[in-house]
Amino acid sequence: MQSKIDEMLTHMSHSHQQMARVLDAERQMAVRMAQIIHDLPDSDPEFDGINGLIENSGQINKSIIAYLGSIADLQEALAETLNHVVKELGSHEEE
Repeated sequence: MQSKIDEMLTHMSHSHQQMARVLDAERQMAVRMAQIIHDLPDSDPEFDGINGLIENSGQINKSIIAYLGSIADLQEALAETLNHVVKELGSHEEE
């Protein structure tokens, strides 16, 4: 029984590592986009007028929201996994 729990924990650990890698890649993309925005001139930018500026701002907001949503999903997955592990360890200790 303990080996199955160990295997499950190992598998979940690898899954969480992969999720963390995906989140890190998204974070790096958001950081790079922020750097690009910071480098843009403050006066007379060429964004095809107000409509282009609004569209580009919307795309940036979507990226930030997607990144934060991914972090929330990771936290939820970690909490669910820990919940299962704690239950399994609790039932194993009762035996």
